[in-house]
Amino acid sequence: MTTNKTSLQKRTVPKYLRVLIPLVLIIVWFAVGGIGGPYFGKIGDVASNDQSTFLPASAESTQVATELKKFQDQSTLPAIIVFSKDSQTLSAESLATINTQTNQLAAIPGAAGISPAIVSEDGQAAFVVLNMESGTDYKEFSATIKQKLNDANLNVSYAVTGPVGFLSDLGKAFAGIDGLLLLVALSVVFIILIIVYRSPILPFLVLLTSMFALCAAILVIYYLAKAGAIALNGQVQGILFILVIGAATDYALLFISRYREELRHYEKPYQALIAGWKHSIEPIAAAGGTVIAGLLCLLLSDLNSNKALGPVGAIGIALAIISALTLLPSLLLVFGRKVFWPRIPHYQKLLTQSEPEGKLWKKVGQFVAEHSRAIWITTSVALVVFSFGLLQLKADGVPQSEFVLGKSEARDGQAIIDQHFPGGSGTPAYVIVPSNKVDAAFGILTKDDGVASVSAVSDNSPSGSIPLGGTQLAGPFSNATIKEVNGEALLEVTLQDPADSSAAQETIQRTRSTLHELDSSIRIGGTAAVQLDTRTTAEHDRLVVIPAVLIVITIILMLLLRSILAPIILLATTMLSFAATLGISALIFNHVLGFPGADPSVVLYGFIFLVALGIDYNIFLMTRVREESLKKGTRKGTLLGLIATGGVITSAGIVLASTFAALAVIPILFLAQLAFIVAFGVLIDTIIVRSLLVPALAHDMGKKIWWPSKKYQD
Repeated sequence: MTTNKTSLQKRTVPKYLRVLIPLVLIIVWFAVGGIGGPYFGKIGDVASNDQSTFLPASAESTQVATELKKFQDQSTLPAIIVFSKDSQTLSAESLATINTQTNQLAAIPGAAGISPAIVSEDGQAAFVVLNMESGTDYKEFSATIKQKLNDANLNVSYAVTGPVGFLSDLGKAFAGIDGLLLLVALSVVFIILIIVYRSPILPFLVLLTSMFALCAAILVIYYLAKAGAIALNGQVQGILFILVIGAATDYALLFISRYREELRHYEKPYQALIAGWKHSIEPIAAAGGTVIAGLLCLLLSDLNSNKALGPVGAIGIALAIISALTLLPSLLLVFGRKVFWPRIPHYQKLLTQSEPEGKLWKKVGQFVAEHSRAIWITTSVALVVFSFGLLQLKADGVPQSEFVLGKSEARDGQAIIDQHFPGGSGTPAYVIVPSNKVDAAFGILTKDDGVASVSAVSDNSPSGSIPLGGTQLAGPFSNATIKEVNGEALLEVTLQDPADSSAAQETIQRTRSTLHELDSSIRIGGTAAVQLDTRTTAEHDRLVVIPAVLIVITIILMLLLRSILAPIILLATTMLSFAATLGISALIFNHVLGFPGADPSVVLYGFIFLVALGIDYNIFLMTRVREESLKKGTRKGTLLGLIATGGVITSAGIVLASTFAALAVIPILFLAQLAFIVAFGVLIDTIIVRSLLVPALAHDMGKKIWWPSKKYQD
């Protein structure tokens, strides 16, 4: 340290370079911010919340969606408009008015035909199915429907439900991503930074660093999504915002902490900045690289929504690293020591070696040194106990109607359908079957308790389909024929249960099995099939991605720490922390918040963020421990590393937990659960694992933790 310090103090950098380089970097970043800023309002235009677009081409429901074009003139999505009147029977006059007014909806932009009103057996409800052309803006489509019906002054209440209704509700829920989410996240970070630094300048510089990184990320990702290179949805968009702000702030905190420390060793700020940059680049690059590697493992996913998060998140983290190591140092150099006002760190000429500050962390270090074995055993046992809550985790999917928290018109409309009609009315399952197997397939389908009715698509039927079974082909259907395309027919199956329910998915699973026995070429698609395939694919992704992430992170840690045992221990502690977090989360979700379950991808996303980001904090700690251990021995180095990084890592953990917690302002079940899991897990990692468990283990093991290296002392 003394030799390097003396060498750097003697070395001078020409003043024009000290001015020119920071100035150029600041101008470049401000230009990027100016160009990328307007894209905050545009990125939603290239995002889709339609689940069917996220499935792989090999999924059965995807194949059916593609082949539907053979039987239909155009690809459509149904909007179901359901009418009721306080559990009263709808009068003939009301039904006539409903038919008259809804027929006019066929003329609105994007409409592709409408069914006559279908009345329930009890006469208390009716619904029409208005098909929307694929590619139509569902928000405008839903708004136009409501405007037309409101202007008609119907004497009955109505709700827009079905796939278009649920997409509309999701769109409203995600509407706060561009404004509310950012405002909450930035406000929380700003308050924390004010408390940490007690400086009026530093918080603004850190937020500038984060925001410009986000602007650059949004600019790149917008054009990738527009070109079709990635499939972007509202969830990934929200996670991107939080991830970049949280990560960039964390890296900025780490850099500022080391810079402040070096200001005590160097008289000139630029010398301290260079020294701080040299000491910070490895842990920041390694920490960010670990997160990037973990995110890129999502490219192994079959589910396109998971796959999209990989490159999207990796781009965001990469730009957060670049911003923290280029823009932030440039801004700090402009302000010099005064950036820390009123607590300005002064040059201490006689200070020749690292003497970490922090009374609190010196006490924590002393506590760890005196009780290391008891600490790591106790904390490990506590985390194991918390992990037993995993047995109550319900992560096998939730109905689409439960995606939105709070008020949902589509959910209310579906409840009316469930009460008066078969739950799957208006959103049928589609079965593509060889023409010579239609009768056999019909027999299999109608024997299933989950099937309400079956019809076949027709070219010359008044309604476009033929109801199958019994004597239903009499009257207007007497001359109708089943449409055949390349020797195949299309059946429309109305399910007893709502298309987005677990019961409907179980029906699809059963009928697929029996129909595949009849003929392996039979395919089943539709909303329920999409939900089933999404759940199955997400469960498969967990089994593939999680092991890949563990392998990649282990290799990175081994290269970084030049050890085999230390990375394995760090990864084991992080996995234990993850299991404990999921266990506690399951108890909170089930018994406190009353959530109906969780999407399988919540576990995968939680794993990616908690393991990768949890390892980040261990990297920050252990790179400093390794640096100190080489000079003063492992046990002394562990305590010095803990004292030196304790404050900054705790601050970084609180910032990251707070930014992820901000996701809860978006009323989407997935994001609320992810917000809790990541925020709570980060706090466990920061307060328990990194502050107590890992230092206690390292102190207790001594030089053995660096096995097989032999250059360390106890």
